Amino acid sequence: MKPFFLAACAALPLLAACGDNVRGVQNDEYGDWRGSSPRQRSLGATGSGLVVFGVDKEREAREAAAATGGAGLAVNAYLWRATLDTLSFMPLASADPFGGTIITDWYTPPGAQNERFRAQAYVMGRQLRSDGVRVQVFRQVNERGQWVDSPVSPATNSEFEDKVLARARELRSQSAQR
Repeated sequence: MKPFFLAACAALPLLAACGDNVRGVQNDEYGDWRGSSPRQRSLGATGSGLVVFGVDKEREAREAAAATGGAGLAVNAYLWRATLDTLSFMPLASADPFGGTIITDWYTPPGAQNERFRAQAYVMGRQLRSDGVRVQVFRQVNERGQWVDSPVSPATNSEFEDKVLARARELRSQSAQR
């Protein structure tokens, strides 16, 4: 009987450590099952914090938002796509959907080997507005083997902006019909 008593006394601290509220300390994550409330935690797809089948879509969305800095496109998606479509005939140098900047590389039209063009487009804001996009076109002319900057008609920039806006309206109407 004495060995059994010693074994029980030795196991008592181990059994006490298994309890939630042995010394008045509440389990931080789930709370005390005896009636205290659990801490606030986000619940999964089932509303109980458990995902029974499949994946927790809310958790995936939170993780994706954290990975992208908390946002998707920082500019209007229709204007962004329309700008890319309009300038697609020029080689793309860089595109920043968070800053709303699209920069093309130099493009030489097939009929004019002595001149080349480059464009910079800025999509400003999240609303689809007529002043939501600015396009700047740059032109260079080849003079005796050197590329020299040449002025571009201000109407050229406006024409590109109008084409972008028309394409954005078309994209918006296509998405509304779906």
